[in-house]
Amino acid sequence: MPGDVVRRTWWRVADYAYAGWYQVLGVLHPGEPDRYLQPDRPTTPEVVLVPGVMEPWPFLQPLAHRLFQAGHPVHVVPGLGYHVQDLAEAARVVAELIHDRDLRDVVVVAHSKGGLVGKRLLSEPAVADRVCGVVAVATPFAGSRLARLLPLRSLRIFRPDHPDIVGLARVVDVDERIVSVFSRWDPHVPEGSMLAGAQNVELRTPGHFRVLADPDLPDVVLDAVRRLAR
Repeated sequence: MPGDVVRRTWWRVADYAYAGWYQVLGVLHPGEPDRYLQPDRPTTPEVVLVPGVMEPWPFLQPLAHRLFQAGHPVHVVPGLGYHVQDLAEAARVVAELIHDRDLRDVVVVAHSKGGLVGKRLLSEPAVADRVCGVVAVATPFAGSRLARLLPLRSLRIFRPDHPDIVGLARVVDVDERIVSVFSRWDPHVPEGSMLAGAQNVELRTPGHFRVLADPDLPDVVLDAVRRLAR
């Protein structure tokens, strides 16, 4: 219907505008991620942030701020940069930080591709015992058919038939340690982010990126982090 087309066109424009703003913010005002390492009244678990592909860490800064306020030390992974690595390399970089900082019983809070990295960490014996669970926002667990149309290798890994997507889909025993949070409509992930075996939470704000601005998201993530803690 025409009304739906107009509404979704507006949602799409707003989604890209939000992403563009945080790209600029990441360049001009990258912030100081270490400021979230020592809350006044620290509590467990500690949190590791893993943003999506081509996303600087400030995309997740509102979540970092809420978690920090609640007493959770929050770790950013500088080695990810703009997160254009393949999944195996990205998981290696995150695992290296977890080992180097001797983190234990952490929860990964992630957006988009970051959720796939988090699931991979749960399935890798070398680091899985240090990770309680993953809170994944707008993660394409089943891939995205739109990735077939994209020329960049860093985006084509989201094809539903890509070996990484297929391989992770076969690892179902870790899904109960994942909370998948997603928007009512995601233009980048038409397949959706529902994950059988996980806890699934749908939010009202439409968009792949704008879901990060949903007013309920910070508390949803905080609640999930605490429930996933050992």
